[in-house]
Amino acid sequence: MAKEDVQKDIPKDYVPQNSSMARNEEEIEALGKQMEHRRSGEVLKEEYHKVPDPIQYDRANEKK
Repeated sequence: MAKEDVQKDIPKDYVPQNSSMARNEEEIEALGKQMEHRRSGEVLKEEYHKVPDPIQYDRANEKK
């Protein structure tokens, strides 16, 4: 089945149940407000003694 055939079967306004993207302008505005109030990594370290994000790359794990 060609890609074009599959796309014709899906309604134009279809929204998948597992979609994590904003579906409309209201959701975009709400997400923007949440992002404005997020604490920086430095604030998390200094004020809350938390690690802001797990280390995903460091030189010790670098392949040679």
